[in-house]
Amino acid sequence: MSNTKKSLAGKRVVLMGASSGIGFATAKAAAEEGAQVIIVSGNQQRIEKALHELPAGSKGYAVDLSQEENIKEFFKNTGKFDHLVYSAGENLTLNPISESNIEQARNFFTLRFWAPFAAVKYGANLINEGGSISLTSGTASARPGAGWSVASAICGAMEGFVRAAAVELAPVRVNCVVPGVIKTPLWDSMPANARDGLYQYTAGSLLLKRVGEAEDVAEGFIYLMKQKHGTGQCLLIDGGTVLV
Repeated sequence: MSNTKKSLAGKRVVLMGASSGIGFATAKAAAEEGAQVIIVSGNQQRIEKALHELPAGSKGYAVDLSQEENIKEFFKNTGKFDHLVYSAGENLTLNPISESNIEQARNFFTLRFWAPFAAVKYGANLINEGGSISLTSGTASARPGAGWSVASAICGAMEGFVRAAAVELAPVRVNCVVPGVIKTPLWDSMPANARDGLYQYTAGSLLLKRVGEAEDVAEGFIYLMKQKHGTGQCLLIDGGTVLV
C-alpha cells in the first residue's frame, strides 16, 4: 500500500491492553494503515513479543493498569498523540448472583472500567485535533446470560461513560466497540473442553454461524479512528448476537 493511501499515516495511536488479543490485532491493523503505535500492557514479555511482530518505530511499555498512579505517570511521558484505544481486561469469572464474590466483582471493575476512566482522565488533553478515544464494552449489556451479572454491569457502565465523555470532551470523538464472543486469550482461564463448547454453542446460535476473531473487532476500532462524524456511539461487532 502506498503512503498516499495509508489513512493513518503520521498518526500516533496509544493502545492500552495491546500485547495480545483484540488490542494486538488493532495495533497491527493501525500500523498497516501507517500509524506509529504505542502498545501498553502489564506483561513485559508479551510486550516484547508483540513488538517483534510490529513495524520498526513501534513502542511498548509495561504498565500495571490497575493503578491510577501508573496510568497518570505513563501519560506524563507520552506526548501528544491522535487516538487512544483501551481494550485491556482480565479473564472474567462467570457466577450466579447467589455465588458471586462481591470483592472479586469490584476488582473486575478496576481494569475494565476504572482503568479506562483513568486513561481518559489523563490522556484526553494530549489528543490532537481530529483525534479520538475508543473504549471497549460487550454484548453482555444488551444480551446477558445467566451468570453474566458482573460482566453486564461493567458493559452497561462503560456505554454510559462513553456517551457522557463524548459530551464533555467534544470535539474529541469518544466511542466504543461492542464485541460478542471473540476467540482471544480472554477465555484461557476456562478448561479447554468448556471453552471449545462455548465456541461451538455460540457459533451455532449466531446469525453468521461463526465466533468472531480478534481481527474482526480490530476493523471496528480502525473505523472509529478514521471516521469523522460519529461520537458517543457503541459499535456492535457480534455476529448478530443481540438479534437472536
